[in-house]
Amino acid sequence: MALSSESNTLLDISGLKYVKGKKITIIATEWNDNIVAAQISGAEKIAEKTGAVICKKMFVPGSFELTFAAKKHFENAQANKQAPDAIILFGAVIRGGTPHFEYVCKAITEGAVLLNLTLPIPVIFGVLTLDEEQQAWDRLGGQHGHKGEEAMIAALKMIQIDY
Repeated sequence: MALSSESNTLLDISGLKYVKGKKITIIATEWNDNIVAAQISGAEKIAEKTGAVICKKMFVPGSFELTFAAKKHFENAQANKQAPDAIILFGAVIRGGTPHFEYVCKAITEGAVLLNLTLPIPVIFGVLTLDEEQQAWDRLGGQHGHKGEEAMIAALKMIQIDY
């Protein structure tokens, strides 16, 4: 397993010069809400440090619904001239005893790719795919960094990709 600490530039926010006031929408699942709350908290920490604005938080029943909500939100926000500069998808899918895990993970991954290819803004995949809950905590301030913070950093880096 790769650690975020193994990349010198991954967590570096010093180059984020054009993100103050940029609007980020967070769309998160109601499933595994304690894990998702920690993801959002990490994203909020980076937004505060950089001056980015979380303009909206939306919650959907599960990870499968994330991509539909992202598409609808962007379309509605754009029609109202309030489109975000990026969207972050947060969720946690924990493996069970059926193939449901594989179907959900494949669908949300492919959906996020499709959104990135069709929407004019970056959509960040912040869905944790886990074998067990402890892996989430290892990724939310534990030995594997903080994936909520990393998702916000990724969103902000992608926003300024043309600068």
